[in-house]
Amino acid sequence: MPRAESSPPKEVVTAALLVIGEEILSGRTKDKNIGYIAEYLTALGIDLREVRLVGDEEGSIVEALNALRQRYTYVFTTGGIGPTHDDITADCVAKAFGVPIDVDPRALAILQERMRTTGVEMNEARLRMTRIPKGAELVENKVSAAPGFWIGNVIVMAGVPTIMQAMLDEVAPKLKTGVRILSQTLRADAREGDIGTQLGEIAKANPEVAIGSYPFFDPQHGPNTNVVLRARDAQKLALAARAVEDMLQRVRGAQSGR
Repeated sequence: MPRAESSPPKEVVTAALLVIGEEILSGRTKDKNIGYIAEYLTALGIDLREVRLVGDEEGSIVEALNALRQRYTYVFTTGGIGPTHDDITADCVAKAFGVPIDVDPRALAILQERMRTTGVEMNEARLRMTRIPKGAELVENKVSAAPGFWIGNVIVMAGVPTIMQAMLDEVAPKLKTGVRILSQTLRADAREGDIGTQLGEIAKANPEVAIGSYPFFDPQHGPNTNVVLRARDAQKLALAARAVEDMLQRVRGAQSGR
């Protein structure tokens, strides 16, 4: 009987996040999107590999976009697509891709309908939010109507967390996804400095497993450490976790014998 061929492994899908806005760099606004996006993409099987923060300056935005979109499967941007003069993300994306930008009839219709239902008048500032680079697909905004957009591998979203989250929900079903990363956390019951060398040796012996140590303070027992292991292969993760557990037992045994 012929043997069924195994399906090819999924590719690794990567992403970068470009956070745009002087208000983030100045500290006036505390970013609430980075952690949310990182966790969201990880759950989809997409590796967020890099995060950059830039101000509202055309050269910096264009340079960052062109660098990131060549390097990663997807580039997500947040911020800079509002109605004010310093919201220049859409123009910068158009320049990075070398395409014109103008009022998009689809975006205009969406915003005009919103204006009719809310009784708000269209003005020059709000019209800015209908300017979309040529060739881009719109990203629906179920919160405040003004859409984001997707061109090439760049997905442009609002900076307001509730709107960004709604936009991310809209694009998620269309994204390529890879093998999800598995994770296991082990409580060391030892100080980070007592296990650092041994963890390095285990990490070297298990190159496909990412091993990190995260110290914390236990109010009852004092300084402690969590060891977090992450991998795409369940068997390799289990082997590395067993090696860490065995090492921790030896360290704890040596400490108790002092």
